[in-house]
Order: sequence, then structure tokens, then C-alpha cells
Amino acid sequence: MTTTTSLGVALILLGLVAFAYQGITYTTQSKIIDIGPLQATVDKQETIPLPPIAGGLALAGGVALLIMGARRA
Repeated sequence: MTTTTSLGVALILLGLVAFAYQGITYTTQSKIIDIGPLQATVDKQETIPLPPIAGGLALAGGVALLIMGARRA
């Protein structure tokens, strides 16, 4: 498998994952009280959205690379 074909397959998989998950969620922890031995923290969930257009572009780019790789071989 050539580099172009491998990159095409990777982009297709990345595009499908972007369509499936629609975003990356992570948790941050921050202190709200820190007085000597007394501490209080809060967990906050934040999301980085992945727009569907990004998944579509990755998918289209992957298909284009697969076609280019097949024509060269």
C-alpha cells in the first residue's frame, strides 16, 4: 500500500469518526476554596465541537487520495 492510499484511508476513518462523535469532551478541575486544610474543587465538563463540514472534508479528501493512488498504481 502506497503512502497516498494509506493517507486516504486514514482521512476516511477520521471523517467517519468526526461524523459519529460530533465533538471531544474533557473534564477540568478547578479550586474554588483553598483556606489552609480546607479545599473545595469543582469538576467542569467542556466540549470542543467538531462541525460536520470538517468530517465531510476529511471524507472527501480521503476518497480523492484513494482515487489518485489507484490511478498511479
